[in-house]
Amino acid sequence: MKPTLFTCVSPALIHLYDLRDAVVVIIDVFRATSTIAAALYNGAECVIPVDTVPKAIEVSRSLNGIAAGERDGRLAEGLSHGNSPMEYSSDFIEKKILVLTTTNGTRLLHMALNNGADDIITGSFPNVSAVCDYLIKQNKNVILACAGWKDRFNLEDTLFAGAVISRVKENFTIHCDSSLTAAVLYQNSKNNVLSFAKNFTHYHRLVNRFGHIEDIDFCLTEDIANVLAVYKGGKLVSEKT
Repeated sequence: MKPTLFTCVSPALIHLYDLRDAVVVIIDVFRATSTIAAALYNGAECVIPVDTVPKAIEVSRSLNGIAAGERDGRLAEGLSHGNSPMEYSSDFIEKKILVLTTTNGTRLLHMALNNGADDIITGSFPNVSAVCDYLIKQNKNVILACAGWKDRFNLEDTLFAGAVISRVKENFTIHCDSSLTAAVLYQNSKNNVLSFAKNFTHYHRLVNRFGHIEDIDFCLTEDIANVLAVYKGGKLVSEKT
């Protein structure tokens, strides 16, 4: 029998899924999982995802790392760097430890851990091929876990889930309305993703309020930072698929 694949469209629903013995893909396209891919692709030693700003500061000090992240799209007070993939070029991040906390993505990762997940990777358009290769190779049940926005549904994370499904669907049994929705969403917009994204609430938040158009371009570009980000021992590290 083929393994199963489900799409969870909000962290508020994660408790409804059996995360044990499954690969859980944490998806926060705008911007945590795109930033994680960028940092690891550009040579970061690891990314340590934490769920609070004080913990990010504490851990970064103990490891001589970089305390980074955001709350509500803004650089959080006390952190030295934000949640933009554009900040983490190789000349800055290579061989360094990034301690990251975000409004949605890192929070969802810790929720997944608390609900029994033991095989966690992070996914975004910049590393979509690495994600899909891993899922096919592992041949395990999959939960595509969308970070959304403060427990609300968002389009970009579900759109990415659809991109994954379009590539791996022959290898999985998929009887899941949210996965079907994601697949149709991606199929209908895959040729003009950036134009489609201009309708997204989070696009307006990041671009109109904060001017992060370069971030959006990066976050929606497939395989621009094609590295597999695997959670091991409290850290996200780069591994070959």
